Amino acid sequence: MGYILNVMPDSPQPHRIEQAAQLLTKGAVAVVPTDTGFSLVCRMDDKEGLDKIRLIRQLGEKKHLTLLCDSLSQMSQLARVNNTGYRMAKSVTPGPYTFILEATREVPRRLSHPSKKTIGIRVPQNKALKALLEKIGEPLVGTTMIMPGQEDPLSEAWEIQDAIGDQLAFVLDDGTVAKGDTTVVDLSGDEPEVLRKGLGNCKAIGF
Repeated sequence: MGYILNVMPDSPQPHRIEQAAQLLTKGAVAVVPTDTGFSLVCRMDDKEGLDKIRLIRQLGEKKHLTLLCDSLSQMSQLARVNNTGYRMAKSVTPGPYTFILEATREVPRRLSHPSKKTIGIRVPQNKALKALLEKIGEPLVGTTMIMPGQEDPLSEAWEIQDAIGDQLAFVLDDGTVAKGDTTVVDLSGDEPEVLRKGLGNCKAIGF
């Protein structure tokens, strides 16, 4: 049964971040806080973890999953982005934005869109998640913690534990309850395109 791992929102305790990092490195599936709510995550190259996430969420192969990165530098290793797109991303990250980009060979094929070869990437500003990403030293792959057939994501750690605790290693809870969606911007084409307006300010990226 996955347990709730509580951390301070502004200064997450290093030993608890270390604990979470070790579990994920060993192949755990977990739930972590982001700028826009909780996300179900595993390591990028963890095939079993990815399959488990798709099963929990009942997601098809064409559903974009998101790579959570600790920096734009890490993002640029995983995706191809032109100068215009990079400047746009740099101006608003870290923050509640997801960028759709052409994946590089560093990204396992099972993570990218099967026909478009694109991947969603974000650089979150949540301090607990950022500390975890820095500790692991690699991206996590994740998706919003919403149950099949439901319209709204689960927004409390105890709700998540009750619903799928037996399928998780832990729920990382920093006490913040963010609610909303990322603003999704497609940078894979010739011109940037906003696919979804969310918590990220579209005016900040020129829309």
